[in-house]
Amino acid sequence: MNTNLITELERITGKDGVLHSPEDLAVYSYDGTFEEHRPDVVVLPTTTEQVSQIVLLAGRECIPVVTRGMGSGLTAASVPFSGGITLSMTRMNRILEIDPVNATAHVEAGVVTADLQIAVERLGLFYPPDPSSIKHSTIGGNIACNAGGPRCLKYGVTGDYVLGLTAVLADGRILRTGGKLIKDVVGYDLTALLTGSEGTLGVITEALLRLTAKPKFARTALVEYSVLEDASHTVNAILSAGIVPATIEIMDETAIACIEEALHLGLPLDVEATLLIETDGADEAGVLREIESVAEICRDHGARQVKVAQDEAERASLWKARRSVSPALARKAPNKLGEDITVPRSAIPEAVRRLKAISAKYGLPIVIFGHAGDGNLHPNILFDKRDPAQWVKVEQMVAEEFALALELGGTLSGEHGVGALKRPFMQKALGATSLDIQKKIKAALDPLNILNPGKVFPD
Repeated sequence: MNTNLITELERITGKDGVLHSPEDLAVYSYDGTFEEHRPDVVVLPTTTEQVSQIVLLAGRECIPVVTRGMGSGLTAASVPFSGGITLSMTRMNRILEIDPVNATAHVEAGVVTADLQIAVERLGLFYPPDPSSIKHSTIGGNIACNAGGPRCLKYGVTGDYVLGLTAVLADGRILRTGGKLIKDVVGYDLTALLTGSEGTLGVITEALLRLTAKPKFARTALVEYSVLEDASHTVNAILSAGIVPATIEIMDETAIACIEEALHLGLPLDVEATLLIETDGADEAGVLREIESVAEICRDHGARQVKVAQDEAERASLWKARRSVSPALARKAPNKLGEDITVPRSAIPEAVRRLKAISAKYGLPIVIFGHAGDGNLHPNILFDKRDPAQWVKVEQMVAEEFALALELGGTLSGEHGVGALKRPFMQKALGATSLDIQKKIKAALDPLNILNPGKVFPD
């Protein structure tokens, strides 16, 4: 990028807000995947007005703008394949207001999700969305991908808590949507349109979020299964009984073994699967009854043992295990490709069976874990990208994973988004009409295609 443009950017943010050395550019060239491409410059704004000026400059010069939070994404959505400006939102990290009366939080996009949760819980409030990257992902990134997490089963995804947004459009205009209202049906729902748009329609700079009352009590159980399919059948049995736990998480034998090797938590190594189930609520007796009913259903459907955490330390240990699955898999192979297909709950047993068949067919491990309660599975293919033959197999396996999800009435992603990696499969997932309409929306809001180009839509 020429020095005149760098000077203009420095006038907007100050010299400390513009990075362009090779070392700095390398740091911002990748995300949570194995994809990588350096931007031409990195800009770290501190206000919405600065973002507006940066985007206006980018539009004038037809420079791509790729918005980035903490870079924890799993679809290469924040990798700047076209170079240009990487717009890092990490300095916009203020909690602007917590309103206990209206149960809302007004935050900047760079606030780390866990930091927001800690802040609101001090006031007896609760922000339920809890992606596994909770300690190193931002609210803006969560909204851009409509992130989920283990608590989605009972509480819903990020989008269910977004009441309003401040966003900068491709022409530099600042758009504000929504408010603290409980009801608002005036005009199109632009808040929902921007949520999950992965930085292709606007740069999210602030968010107004809905909060709830913090549950006073929680009980957590680790359920062991000798047969993986018994665990997947149990999920539907629990929900069919009218019980809606906060979470039902599944981990297969490879995930369990990797976690235990890394953390030595005392997890069982002679099972095919475990379920991590948590109930919560305001009534201690009611929460206890729910977990006892869940335990009984689990035993009736093949569980060999149900261990209920007896204190907060045991509960924290169980959750540490679940949140450590993804990094622990590095012990098994140098690379992994983690998908997040979603299927109807009734199709979970069939999906699990067929994923294991794909693994056997190609001779590469597929580790299965994820949010079994809402049908959002995370099949992770383990491989070595340095081996061209393995990479060919991975591409074929991914295509088969997506095909089985669609065949079972599911979809490509439940919470990671599309980014660059799922683009080739969008036509099959959405159909020509839906894809055409979405491309026209993109063209209307970003006619120069400067906002995260090359993402979401196939060429």
